[in-house]
Amino acid sequence: MNHLPEDMENALTGSQSSHASLRNIHSINPTQLMARIESYEGREKKGISDVRRTFCLFVTFDLLFVTLLWIIELNVNGGIENTLEKEVMQYDYYSSYFDIFLLAVFRFKVLILAYAVCRLRHWWAIALTTAVTSAFLLAKVILSKLFSQGAFGYVLPIISFILAWIETWFLDFKVLPQEAEEENRLLIVQDASERAALIPGGLSDGQFYSPPESEAGKKLHYYYACFSHSKALLFLPLPTPSISQCT
Repeated sequence: MNHLPEDMENALTGSQSSHASLRNIHSINPTQLMARIESYEGREKKGISDVRRTFCLFVTFDLLFVTLLWIIELNVNGGIENTLEKEVMQYDYYSSYFDIFLLAVFRFKVLILAYAVCRLRHWWAIALTTAVTSAFLLAKVILSKLFSQGAFGYVLPIISFILAWIETWFLDFKVLPQEAEEENRLLIVQDASERAALIPGGLSDGQFYSPPESEAGKKLHYYYACFSHSKALLFLPLPTPSISQCT
């Protein structure tokens, strides 16, 4: 009778391990995977990510803020019409603020064209605008006479310099890494969904075990009955007749 409990335990162990492995496989929910894929595809259909849209808004703010400061400077120094004619029509590199405004327009056009229209995923465009802005402002501060014209001689160059570098930091540390991370997540989810599609539908507990009518079911129930009777014999006060099927 010793061989029957061992066979019974092996059968039960094999059945439980197989059932556990199937449960682990079907723990991947294809519905959830498809929902995540649709969410990522929806972001792609937008044409531009949220973080990139924020960057483009900041570039627009750069242009509008510098333009506002320049208009205030024109109005302070003798009226807009007279000062505008003096700085634009009679442009002087050493005393005019018009070139700082053109520098903001240059940054706006290049960055919007590169990162909004062309959806560039490289840093070369922002590197170009920041390098040109930094070199021009440093040269203008050293060679021009802006500091003798009041507070705007300090404000406009400093604001333009800071905004250009904030744009560089935001693109390099926020926009590009976040978009690359979202793209990697999309690839991972798509790969998982392809694997989940190869797995058949989940099996319930009643579907997993062999029915009693099958040969495997008969053998499993037979082993279980013999194993139960063999354990019950240990607790009986008097010896009982042996079961003929268990010998």
